Amino acid sequence: MSTTPTILIIGAGFAGLGMGLELRRAGIESFSIVERAGDLGGVWRENTYPGAACDVPSPLYSWSFAPKTDWPRRFSPQRDIHEYMRTVATEYGLVERIRFGTEVSDAEFDETRGIWLVRTTDGEVLTADVLIPAVGQLSRPALPDIPGVGTFTGPAFHSAEWNHEVDLTGKRVACIGTGASAIQYIPQIQPKAGHLTLYQRSAAWVLPKFDTEYTPRHHRMFRRFPLTRLAERFAIWLFFEVMALSLTDLPWLRHPATLLANRYRTQQVPDPELRAKLTPDYAPGCKRALFSNDYFPALTQPNVTVETTAIEAITPTGLRTTDGVDHEADVIIYGTGFKGTEFLAPMTISGTAGRKLADIWSPEGARAYLGISVPGFPSMFLMYGPNTNVGSGSIIYMLESQARYIRQAVQYLTSHPGQAVSVRPTAEQSWDTWLQPRLRHTPWNLCSSWYRNASGRITNNWPGATLLFRRKTRRFDPAVYDTLRTPSPTDQAM
Repeated sequence: MSTTPTILIIGAGFAGLGMGLELRRAGIESFSIVERAGDLGGVWRENTYPGAACDVPSPLYSWSFAPKTDWPRRFSPQRDIHEYMRTVATEYGLVERIRFGTEVSDAEFDETRGIWLVRTTDGEVLTADVLIPAVGQLSRPALPDIPGVGTFTGPAFHSAEWNHEVDLTGKRVACIGTGASAIQYIPQIQPKAGHLTLYQRSAAWVLPKFDTEYTPRHHRMFRRFPLTRLAERFAIWLFFEVMALSLTDLPWLRHPATLLANRYRTQQVPDPELRAKLTPDYAPGCKRALFSNDYFPALTQPNVTVETTAIEAITPTGLRTTDGVDHEADVIIYGTGFKGTEFLAPMTISGTAGRKLADIWSPEGARAYLGISVPGFPSMFLMYGPNTNVGSGSIIYMLESQARYIRQAVQYLTSHPGQAVSVRPTAEQSWDTWLQPRLRHTPWNLCSSWYRNASGRITNNWPGATLLFRRKTRRFDPAVYDTLRTPSPTDQAM
């Protein structure tokens, strides 16, 4: 008689919800989700800055089995994406499976019972046969390593922790960082600011954003003729697959995109001095390309200064650059990204023999078979783990591939009660041996970015098309896993 193992999913963003949806769609009900916040949504709950939106079109940035025919725009804003997540989670009965306000501090594999013991910050201990961390790569905001951070006496906040109580009207606003968030909120706040100074460490490769508003006519067409919706999704997917191949297998494809970006910058920034500041000095593709129609025009306005001199320190009244100039500010906004290479932090995860995952990954960096399984951590499967982020494409497509693989693993454990599985070190090493040469031949090695950790290892990105990852994860293969005999299925309730 088979018994479905108990499953604990950590995180209720797209990764955790996607995993729950995959299990529920397969008829597997023995799971629960814990979420530290009071609402689901992950980054789409947290990032409420002005102009927050996705840089992947919504027809592709959505679950394949839960299409939405009435997106307001091709590139939908944060509130619509968050509402979509809520709607789908409600329709599939996931919300009642989520324990909100439950933050995990640590988890350890109990070898005597063959289960995971998961401790929360309030001292509760949960148990599970299968542990699925789904906390994402972009959940912990990073402040820059600049002397004096925290000494500024005015309002200062990270873009992912936007302080909506601060009125920027007429203020001297200092914006630090030029990443994917900054190019969205800068055009929104520039008209309000008395003066906006953008402190730029490196210029971004910016491409035009082929956005459009979906009218009721579009919505009716997508609803009545599903093939039109599928055709658009396929066209978007194909475009990003080609972009992904340009980063790995077909580098010559970068040339047209580079020409487009250069021409676009020339058209939108007529001032040669400003245009020189906004011209990247690193290879295209090294950092994620950004899409915007209003970023460059905002920077050309008379109340904007682009400062490229490095910041020496944050002061009580503003910032000091390395040329000795003090720049006074009323508000500082940090658009400085996330601690993307610190996987699963600040949780402490311990596997067999009490070995801590952070110690195993230090100092080289995070690694996992298929980005999912780590040797010595039985029946633990990662969602959005090492080298599963995309340089081009929709992360939801990748997450669906991972969820399907893990669902198969759960079904295997169901048909083999009393077992736990741990990926073999040889399999993980073979995977890494295949992966690393592909990563070495990408432009991600040509500059400093959040894709690489302190040792220089690219721990985040998948080197190739998303279709290739789907093929690699299409079937759970028990032959690459060691089997651990465990007592009869646990009767502890989570």
